[in-house]
Amino acid sequence: MNFYSLNKIAPNVSFKDAVIKGLAPDKGLYFPETITPLNKEFLNHIEDFSNQEIAFEVIKQFVADEIPEKELKEIIGETINFDFPMVSMEENIAALELFHGPTMAFKDVGARFMARCLGYFNKEEKTTKITVLVATSGDTGGAVASGFLGVTGVDVVILYPSGKVSDVQEKQLTTLGQNITALEVNGSTFDDCQAMVKTAFLDEELIANKNLTSANSINVARWLPQMFYFFFAYKQLKNKQKALIFSVPSGNFGNICAGLMAYQLGLPVKKFIAATNVNDIVPNYLETGIYTPKPSKQTISNAMDVGDPSNFVRILEIFNNDDEKLKKVLSSYSFTDKETKQAMKEIKEKYNYIADPHGAVGYLGLKKQGIDANSFGIFLETAHPVKFLNVVEPVINETIELPKQIKEVIDKEKESVYKNFKV
Repeated sequence: MNFYSLNKIAPNVSFKDAVIKGLAPDKGLYFPETITPLNKEFLNHIEDFSNQEIAFEVIKQFVADEIPEKELKEIIGETINFDFPMVSMEENIAALELFHGPTMAFKDVGARFMARCLGYFNKEEKTTKITVLVATSGDTGGAVASGFLGVTGVDVVILYPSGKVSDVQEKQLTTLGQNITALEVNGSTFDDCQAMVKTAFLDEELIANKNLTSANSINVARWLPQMFYFFFAYKQLKNKQKALIFSVPSGNFGNICAGLMAYQLGLPVKKFIAATNVNDIVPNYLETGIYTPKPSKQTISNAMDVGDPSNFVRILEIFNNDDEKLKKVLSSYSFTDKETKQAMKEIKEKYNYIADPHGAVGYLGLKKQGIDANSFGIFLETAHPVKFLNVVEPVINETIELPKQIKEVIDKEKESVYKNFKV
């Protein structure tokens, strides 16, 4: 399997090179040359397979023979050694919980898979030390820090906007030490931090002296494993005859792009909903046909505070830049903080379920789309509500108990390099 740059100038590369480079030399995102649908018998009997077996079937064509089957299965086993339960809200709506990993966010899967792939390539080739450079709007930083902690031959530098991530999120990316360095950028947004990362990849002198890659969802090893969630959800459906609708809280659009890749692999989905906060670039695009990046606005669903979603170009590629084909499969709606808080309150009162602000936006997406008796809607709960205590507790008027993953970091001393942002 080779990967090509979406800017169509750089040469095609192997999975290994795509993972190590992160971004193509022409600054395009990598995309697989081919997408071969899975065997229908496998999908028809998916409940007979373990999550590890499902993940292997889903990812193996993209990795090809660059990681032997035995080692790839070991990587998958270490990546998804926790649960992905579906929690029913009502007859036709459920939440898919993706926060049972070490940092309690869906990004644990991609970060752990990528870290182990890089570790394998580095061990096999004894390559020069790799520096992973990543920007975070919240959960990416903690997941990457945890996933790469102690990986031989890999240093990690995480840029995050000062004061714009939650206390728990900040502790998860600033308290580990070892090969993890947190760079706290004052006076910036996620988009500014992301721009700084992209500028670093454009710096020829830096590139010549550092073996740089990125662990944002622009990296194929971070992005592609997110397909697993959608197959795990399908496995848990009791009635597979109903039309399946996924509502995905969306910021940088890596997760929903992975869902659309799962659809290309044959997963029977009627509709995907990209549910956003007031950073509404994609909802506006689907309405007007004009893609207009904007400075991101700060919201209570901070992991989605993205004004120029990197992965949307991949979504366009999946549909050959045909907006009409895209709109048949993808809808997108934006919601305010006020609407998000009301949804969190409604979910608690109606279903006795505590949703985080991102999951609440996903729930709103389902409600706006509408779920009839012949459909089944699933919204993704992408992070544990404990990561947003200052938002969630006042809304539900209840104290949330700290899980052990959070207790392990919350009282540790933060260590970060503090820099002022300069335009």
